[in-house]
Amino acid sequence: MEAVILILVLLFLVFLGVGAYATVKVVGAARRSVDRTISQARRSVEDTALRAKSYGQPGAAGELAQLRLSLRTSMRATQDALHAGVAEDESLRETLTLFERLSAHGLELDAELRRLEREPDKTGLGQRLPALRERTEQITHSADALRWAARDRARKFADDDLVALNEQIDVEAGALRHWTTPADDGDPQARRPGARSGSGAGSGTGAGAAGSGPGSSADAGRWSSAGEGTAGGSGAGHRTGPDAITGTDPGRRQRYPWQKAARPESTT
Repeated sequence: MEAVILILVLLFLVFLGVGAYATVKVVGAARRSVDRTISQARRSVEDTALRAKSYGQPGAAGELAQLRLSLRTSMRATQDALHAGVAEDESLRETLTLFERLSAHGLELDAELRRLEREPDKTGLGQRLPALRERTEQITHSADALRWAARDRARKFADDDLVALNEQIDVEAGALRHWTTPADDGDPQARRPGARSGSGAGSGTGAGAAGSGPGSSADAGRWSSAGEGTAGGSGAGHRTGPDAITGTDPGRRQRYPWQKAARPESTT
């Protein structure tokens, strides 16, 4: 009895631990989903604000907003492309490491551009704009180079796979159409998919010339009805009287073992 109680307690503790672990995992996944949604919403709001500033504010403020927008767009697109490609191509992990190093410079530049948006000295800001523009172009150029290289690599693999697949399909299509053999090349009738070799060809010539009587040709048996072609040999095969025109008498029709006997008509 004590052993049963101990087993029940252990099972209860195990179920309790599994439930707690599942709860923690679900809560963590929900929290990550909420954080991701909030980050995406915040990023969309910032991009919209930067786009509005780049078009609505002239001078250094608008140019700073344009630099931040181009930097964020390029870095985000490269990050998405590399993270999507590394799942299928392991060689992109080194490229992803290089991009992480580039991301550190991009984040530093984005933070600096954000601080300069609140700079009251517009004259000094205008003097620093050429250097900031050159630095932004260097980072975006490197990010674009990594992104396009990864996309070209993926497209190259896809093109090679498509070429190999087309070659296999061409070989298979040729094999499907190759229904003749070298021995049949001289016989036009043998090229037909339904033509028979050996005995089939002999029956087409020898049997046709030997006689046209019933039972002497395989074609005659094939074209005749099931009852007449197998019924008793000469009796059904040599019928030339009126029955050959008007049909077979139902009373004399051959019956098969699997057919049910006709019930007599009820007189009551």
